[in-house]
Amino acid sequence: MPKMRAVQVAQKGGPFELVERERPQPGFGEVRVQVQACGVCHSDCIAKDGLFPTVPYPIIPGHEVAGVIEAVGEGVVGWPIGTRVGVGWFGGHCGRCEPCRRGDMIACTNLRIPGINCDGGYAEAMISPADALVHIPDDLSSEDAAPLLCAGVTTYNALRGSGARPGDLVAVLGIGGLGHLGVQFAAKMGFRTVAIARGADKESLARQLGAHIYLDSAAQDVAAELTRLGGAKAILATVPNAQAMSEVIPGLAVRGVLIVIGVGAEPIQVSALDLISGSRSVKGHASGTAIDSEDTLNFSVLSGVRPTIETMPLERAAEAYDRMMRAEARFRMVLTMGQ
Repeated sequence: MPKMRAVQVAQKGGPFELVERERPQPGFGEVRVQVQACGVCHSDCIAKDGLFPTVPYPIIPGHEVAGVIEAVGEGVVGWPIGTRVGVGWFGGHCGRCEPCRRGDMIACTNLRIPGINCDGGYAEAMISPADALVHIPDDLSSEDAAPLLCAGVTTYNALRGSGARPGDLVAVLGIGGLGHLGVQFAAKMGFRTVAIARGADKESLARQLGAHIYLDSAAQDVAAELTRLGGAKAILATVPNAQAMSEVIPGLAVRGVLIVIGVGAEPIQVSALDLISGSRSVKGHASGTAIDSEDTLNFSVLSGVRPTIETMPLERAAEAYDRMMRAEARFRMVLTMGQ
């Protein structure tokens, strides 16, 4: 078998290393994907820095993978060689745990996560269970599809499950890797979309993305402004800033919900009065299963939603990762394999 190039992390906190490996062979129920593009996500720091105790080293990071099936293992039906596919945070479920048995596969207690507890997409090829595969529409490039398999499905799925209806006021806190997609999805879903960020300089971008209203959190009392507008049915919190999340909660409408998808270390603070007086709530939202990702890609093609990306070749993975971690990317970094 021909070998492949891959970027691995050999130990907790270690550097990215460009190595040559044997091309992996698919087992029962698995396929081998020839990777064409892989997004660089903030969650890749879990592998880089060993933030989960279960990270197996050496590991190939990457869970925003777009490519083509190049080999099929036994027991795989409906996924022929040559099919364009993606693999996201959801890398397969066990089918045995209680969440799986209740149909809540994204909450699987044995969830397989590419680049976190098994090798991912910073490589020319990777293995995936067939139940984690996502069909990529012909009208979507691999480079654009890759970030939609994590950042995209997370924002899209959170918004469509928010309880908001077309015409409702929905706010997106932050315009970055997640937020720039959240604003687009919210506007395309028919919500009266409010973008919230720091600085007047971001207003032009927010409106280009589809926001109807822009709030500058550095100059305005965001909660008061949202209340003046009637209150937000949902606020999608994409920033890892607990204080910023805490400050917008009073701007929720009656029975409004703050949906947290930005991961930060500090606790969110909320008064019982703010929750009880309007029957408001705060909840976290996980990514989505393979079919949720497929819905995201199809909606993106239908509505014209696209990530804003910068591409770099695989061998510059360390540079792409550092640029993402410094919040200098506009807005998602994507590795290409040059195949």
